[in-house]
Amino acid sequence: MESKSVDGEVNDNTYFPKTDSADAKVTFEQRNTPPETRLYKKRWVIVFLFSSYSLCNSYQWIQYGIINNIFMRFYSVDSFTIDWMSMIYMLTYIPLIFPVSWLLDKKGLRVIALVAAALNCTGTWIKVASARPDLFPVTFLGQFICSVAQVFILGMPSRIASVWFGSEEVSTACSIGVFGNQLGIAIGFLVPPMLVPNVDDLDELAAHIRVMFYITAGVATFLFVLVVIVFQERPEIPPTHAQAVARRISPESYSYTASILRLLRNKAFMLLVITYGLNVGCFYAVSTLLNQMIIEHYPGEEVNAGRIGLTIVIAGMVGSLICGIWLDRSKTYKQTTLAVYLMSLVGLVLYASTLDLGHLWVVFITAGTLGFFMTGYLPLGFEFAVELTYPESEGTSSGLLNCSAQVFGIIFTICQGKIMDSFNTLAGNLFLCAFLLIGTIITACIKSDLRRQLANQQALAAVRMEASVAEAFEAKL
Repeated sequence: MESKSVDGEVNDNTYFPKTDSADAKVTFEQRNTPPETRLYKKRWVIVFLFSSYSLCNSYQWIQYGIINNIFMRFYSVDSFTIDWMSMIYMLTYIPLIFPVSWLLDKKGLRVIALVAAALNCTGTWIKVASARPDLFPVTFLGQFICSVAQVFILGMPSRIASVWFGSEEVSTACSIGVFGNQLGIAIGFLVPPMLVPNVDDLDELAAHIRVMFYITAGVATFLFVLVVIVFQERPEIPPTHAQAVARRISPESYSYTASILRLLRNKAFMLLVITYGLNVGCFYAVSTLLNQMIIEHYPGEEVNAGRIGLTIVIAGMVGSLICGIWLDRSKTYKQTTLAVYLMSLVGLVLYASTLDLGHLWVVFITAGTLGFFMTGYLPLGFEFAVELTYPESEGTSSGLLNCSAQVFGIIFTICQGKIMDSFNTLAGNLFLCAFLLIGTIITACIKSDLRRQLANQQALAAVRMEASVAEAFEAKL
C-alpha cells in the first residue's frame, strides 16, 4: 500500500512549518485526494522498547540516593555529595536539552534512541569498575554519562506518540512512554536496598555493590542490542491527518531557533512550563531526600524507605495510565491537569502531616496518594504542551518542560535539604507545599487552546466535505 498524501519530497524526519504570528491558527491544506493514514502493529513494539531503555536509565537516577547512608559510609563522602548523584541528572539536562532537541528534529527518532541506549550502556559498565571505596570519582563519571543519556530520553514520549499512534491513542501512548521512566524509578527505590544491605564489612559491601552494577550493565547491554536491531524511525504511512500535513514540510522550511522563539511567545505554554517545573521539581526533591526523611523518623528502615518510594511511583504509574486513557476519551486537557495538580497539593499536605506520627502504614497510604497524583501529572503536562504548541516539534516543547523541571528540581532539593538540616522534615515539606499552591493557581490561568485537536477536526471535516461532493456528483450521474 502506498501513501497518497504526500506531495513532493518525503524525509525521514517530521518537520513543522513556520508561522508569522506567535499565535497563528492551525490550517489544513486540502488536497484533491484526502491524506491516507494507517496504524501499524509495530507501534506497540516501538513504544515498549523505548519504555524499557528509559526504565534502565531512570532506575540509576535514584539507586544511590535511596541508600544514601550506605554509600556515604562506603565512599567516605557526605550526604550532600550523594545527593548530587541524583541532582547530576537534573544539572546535565539543562545545557544539553537544546542541542539534543535540535538533533531530534534534524536526525529523527532512531538516531536519538541509538545514542541514548549507547550512552546508558557505557555508563553502567564504568560503574562496574567503581565498586571500591577509593573510586568515587569513577562511579560519579559513570553516573554522569548515564545522566547525559537521560537527555536523549525524557523528550521522546510525546514525539513517539505523535509519529506512530492515532489521534485516539496519543495520550495513552505518551503515558506508556512515561510509564517506563516511572517504573525504573520504582525499581530504583525497591532493588538497591535489597541488593546492598547495610553491613559493616566494606569488602562484603563492595561485593554487594558490584553485583548490583553488573546486573544493571547486563540489562543495559541487552537493551542497546535490541534498539540497534528493532527501533524504526517512523511508519511508512502516517497515523493521523495532522502527521500527514506535517510530513509535507521540507527540512529547509524548518527553523529550530524560530520554533523556540515562537514557543517563548506562547503565553499559555510558558505558564505550563512554570507549573510543570514546580510540580515535577517537587517530585524530584521528595524522591532524592526520601531516605533521609524516613530514616530521621524511623531509624534502620532503609528497606521500608525503598518500599515507600516504590509505593509512590507504582501509584503514580496507575495514575498516569488512567489519566492518559481519560484524556484520549474526554479531551479535557486543562480541567484534568488542574484537578490532578490540586490533588498533588492535597497529597503532599497529607504526607507531610503524617510522616512523624510513628506509624509506617499511614506513611505508605499517604505516600501512595501523593504518588498517584504527582507522578500521574507527568504525561498530562506533555500532552497538554503538544496541544498548546502544535504544529511545533513535540521534542522541543517537552524539552522546555523538562528543562524547567530540572531547574526547579535542583533548587528544591538543595533548599529542602538545608531546611531539613536546620529545622525538620515537616518544614521542608511545607516549603514544597507552598510552591505547589502557587502552581495550582497558575494552572487555573492557562488558556485551553487545543491546536492539535483543531487540526485533526479540520482534516476530518475536509475529508467529509470531499466525500459529500463526490456522492453528490455520482447522484447527478
